[in-house]
Amino acid sequence: MRRDGPPAMPTVARRGPGRLAGTSNDTKPALLLTAHGSKDPRSAANARAVAEAVSCRRPDLDVRLAFLDHDSPSLVDVLAALEGPAVVTPLLLANAYHARVDIPAQIADCGAAQRVRQAPVLGEDDRLVSVLRQRVTQLGLSRLDDGIGVLVVAIGTSDLAVNARTGRVAPKLLAGTAWVGATTAFASQQERSLAEGLGRLRRQGARRVAIAPWFLAPGRLPDQVQRFADKTGIRMAAPLGAHRLVAETVLDRFTAAAVERAAA
Repeated sequence: MRRDGPPAMPTVARRGPGRLAGTSNDTKPALLLTAHGSKDPRSAANARAVAEAVSCRRPDLDVRLAFLDHDSPSLVDVLAALEGPAVVTPLLLANAYHARVDIPAQIADCGAAQRVRQAPVLGEDDRLVSVLRQRVTQLGLSRLDDGIGVLVVAIGTSDLAVNARTGRVAPKLLAGTAWVGATTAFASQQERSLAEGLGRLRRQGARRVAIAPWFLAPGRLPDQVQRFADKTGIRMAAPLGAHRLVAETVLDRFTAAAVERAAA
């Protein structure tokens, strides 16, 4: 229904599951924040919160959220609805199957390879490690307590090189602390299991152990890790979540890819 009054202002991108605040601008590629997706609704809620945080930091960008599986809108659908250039920015920590195979395949299937560039994953960025350290201290544990050992738990993959890169998080986590040690375990792999990681920390002299989940959001796998923590009587920190440093890392990955696109 039309209302009388002054001329309408330029359209602003509607907030919703597929598109967030930001005006269209042909000179800037859209930022397609692409999450894995999960049957657990908490995962999608966290992805939406990250997308909102990114959009608030860069209101000049067209920020859209897409999922690779389980949730909607799918990356294929978002790409099909987008006419201009875009940078698919994975909301993923590891450069594993979804980043190396799944996303490029979906971009190719849409015939969008000429106008779409893919940014790197978030990886073992120092800012994210600092968030993880903060999550551990939020359990009430002091950075100066030399009796603490930290079990960094990640999803894990069959690609040993990817797991090795994830393993860099644990030694980084110790920076600026007196903690006796940190080691990495993988929730979905038989090798370097949580029980083995806990044993390693005990042998290093840890009198108290905390689990630092290298996960972006709550979900079924983090719940599995929580059950291990409850069973063994150790405490588990919160995942990285929609912390401002997660949003800043996303924007850095987008900006680097956008600059490469402009230079190409």
